[in-house]
Amino acid sequence: MSGARIGIGLAALCVVGSAFGTNPLILDQFTADPTARVFEGKVYVYPSHDILATEGRGRPGWFCMEDYHVFSSVNLTDWTDHGVILTQTGVDWVNADSYSLWAPDCIARDGKYYFYFPAIPKSGEKGFRIGVAVADQPAGPFRPEPAPIEGVRGIDPCVFIDHDGTPYLYYSHRKIFVAKLQDNMRQLAGPVQTIANLPAKGLIEGPFVFERNGIYYLTYPHVENRIERLEYAIADHPLGPFKPAGVILDESASGCWTVHQSIIEYRGQWYLFYHDRDLSPNFDKARSIRADRLFFNEDGTIRKVIPTLRGVGLVAADGEIQIDRTSATSGAAVVVSFLNAASPAAGWKLALNDVGAWVRFDQVDFAQGGQKLMQARSRSASGGTIEVRLDAIDGPVLARLQIDPGTEWTMVSSPVHHVSAGVHDLFATLVGGHPVELDWLRFE
Repeated sequence: MSGARIGIGLAALCVVGSAFGTNPLILDQFTADPTARVFEGKVYVYPSHDILATEGRGRPGWFCMEDYHVFSSVNLTDWTDHGVILTQTGVDWVNADSYSLWAPDCIARDGKYYFYFPAIPKSGEKGFRIGVAVADQPAGPFRPEPAPIEGVRGIDPCVFIDHDGTPYLYYSHRKIFVAKLQDNMRQLAGPVQTIANLPAKGLIEGPFVFERNGIYYLTYPHVENRIERLEYAIADHPLGPFKPAGVILDESASGCWTVHQSIIEYRGQWYLFYHDRDLSPNFDKARSIRADRLFFNEDGTIRKVIPTLRGVGLVAADGEIQIDRTSATSGAAVVVSFLNAASPAAGWKLALNDVGAWVRFDQVDFAQGGQKLMQARSRSASGGTIEVRLDAIDGPVLARLQIDPGTEWTMVSSPVHHVSAGVHDLFATLVGGHPVELDWLRFE
């Protein structure tokens, strides 16, 4: 069936990530290369979709992607999966056995949504081409064009529309390139230019461009040492010349070889979207998308982002607060690990191994206040006591949990002392007994 006639976006909508508001954002599948955009008052994220290759289905041990999903959120906590919006078998010009639908982008113009994606063509030519699919809504259905963009060979498309309405296409192929697009967003309007002045050594890819206060920011992954880190360059015009300006995100502590980024402003706050290998610590071709807050200095330079497990979403006090997704800990006596190593999607657990060990979890919304009870899913082989305080390590005591000896996960509860309405930080500390493991907390 012709890709131009396929109704794409057939999967049922579902809320993913269990409304944790923490990193990674999506738990029920591998996601990478997130392009975040603000459309119609929501954040939409267009990632690539990693799957595990098998014989006859991709190249084992390498990147393997056969389709794209799109996710949306109003609060950066509850994420809706709008399902599959494009497949390698649904585009006429794409090699249907290539499993190479790499990092995409999406942009809005004149009531239409243009989805840009790299793929390997079935014509037999080497390398990647970049295609376009068009929709009337941010989540599709998207209708792929019958041919890729003429004159473009590479990966990692990014489209930026300047204040005067001029659209630009950025992409990479060992270097980063830029060209103006025609108003139809499907064809080049000028020659392809190589962006100069970027680092001469080490792989550079994944351009993402945005503008703030008259400064144009070109962000890109670069292998300065052994794996990619995020860097950026600045200019006074979308075509440059660009001047390297610094590092946004250091090499991943996990050793994930790739990183890929987008940066947006949403409701007055800037955010960095990127990926790591949270759900697959031993295989960095199965990645998971993250988000953290991003800030600027007065001169317009970007402050380095420190990755967090906590992420950016506001978490409701009456939901399951994944205390293992910490924003800070006391150190080595705090250990985060999978609940079930054979099933990473089940999430993580937190171990407090010494008396005095603590964790901080930021941004819990107690709404109108008045919570009377705290519950926790926990266990302790020899028994222990957890104290939860508000806003500071020595702040007001909210509750004390006594976990009886046992090897099974159990629900324990404690009365809650008065908590005022609003958003607060939580500190959980092991104050007595023996090591304790925590899954989540919840207030009622």
